[in-house]
Amino acid sequence: MSIAGAWRRTAAGAGLLAADGSVAASIFAEMSALAVRTGAINLGQGFPDEDGPVEVREAARQAIADGVNQYPPGRGMPVLREAIARHQQRFYGLTIDPETEVLVTAGATEALAATILALVEPGDEVVTFEPFYDAYGALIALGGGIHRTVPLRTPDFQPDLDALRAAVTDRTRLIIVNDPHNPTGTVLPLETLTLIVELAHRHDALIVTDEVYEHLTFEQPHIPIRTLPGARERTITVSSAGKTFSLTGWKIGWLSAPAPLVTAILAVKQFLTYVNGAPFQPAIAVGLDLPDSYYRGAVADLRAKRDVLGRGLEAAGFTISQPRGGYFIIADATPFGFSDGAEFCRRLPELAGVVAVPVTAFCSPRYRADYAPLVRFAFCKKVDVLERAASQLAALATR
Repeated sequence: MSIAGAWRRTAAGAGLLAADGSVAASIFAEMSALAVRTGAINLGQGFPDEDGPVEVREAARQAIADGVNQYPPGRGMPVLREAIARHQQRFYGLTIDPETEVLVTAGATEALAATILALVEPGDEVVTFEPFYDAYGALIALGGGIHRTVPLRTPDFQPDLDALRAAVTDRTRLIIVNDPHNPTGTVLPLETLTLIVELAHRHDALIVTDEVYEHLTFEQPHIPIRTLPGARERTITVSSAGKTFSLTGWKIGWLSAPAPLVTAILAVKQFLTYVNGAPFQPAIAVGLDLPDSYYRGAVADLRAKRDVLGRGLEAAGFTISQPRGGYFIIADATPFGFSDGAEFCRRLPELAGVVAVPVTAFCSPRYRADYAPLVRFAFCKKVDVLERAASQLAALATR
């Protein structure tokens, strides 16, 4: 039986459609299953192994006890939308209307899905940097868009600005900017952000910013594109609570944008999940209002974990790229005789009892060869887990 539908192009957009037409499991599912099967330490998937702040968790328990268990409003509970507006003013000086310019979603992924499906017509072009979060490719394809990418060049994972200029044309509908960037950990400089705004104006494109790691930058504060001159009226800002508060399973995300764009996106979002996470919404409002000391502590804690794993990787013989934000370190498997990062990741549990994922999982076929030997390790784990992983990886140096 032949099964027609948009699933095929969606799977192809995510790099999961095999030559014979079958759908492969994602590399994240494969590597996580490998970790379970072998008992290896899973540094592949980007989720913390410690719970978020107790105040936030207690607020969720209280909300459940208080009966906040039915459908919340379609745009999100007022208490959370107001907290998001306060957050944007507090950290970035952005004044937004919680009634008309904020939309609560089922994680950042739903915010991205609703935005792309609402604003992209078949044949429209969408520009992203590469490597890219796999959902971008899947959602662009699902919406019938054409995915154009600008490679982030090693070793610093910054784009060539002339290549960026060439990629954005009058056919471009959206420019999706993931900053801080997954998987590379790069942070885009002001020069690049300013050029993106300039190109959006020149070609009448919209900017979608995926800022889920906004509070997890190590060398410099995050700069939201929406704060730049000329950006506000054409930018949709996406973020979520999962990474900031180590509560990825709650799936509370949001977007903010000018009211007409929010209304357009809501027209699609309401037919995806409709609403979600009623008792978690007031709890995340508590989190967004936590004092600056929480945010400083979260960054300091994650920076220390980055350094533990980074030192361990270097001691094992890897060449690494020092991330400026996010959860991940990129390492080169070439010193161990591997030119294929995917093959290396499949062997790594046997070699060192650790699981990672290949960077090619985040690449289109055109650029996979450029990133072939690179692998991604997550450092959002307990320090003792990272120390144990570093010790096991050190065994590679003797092989």
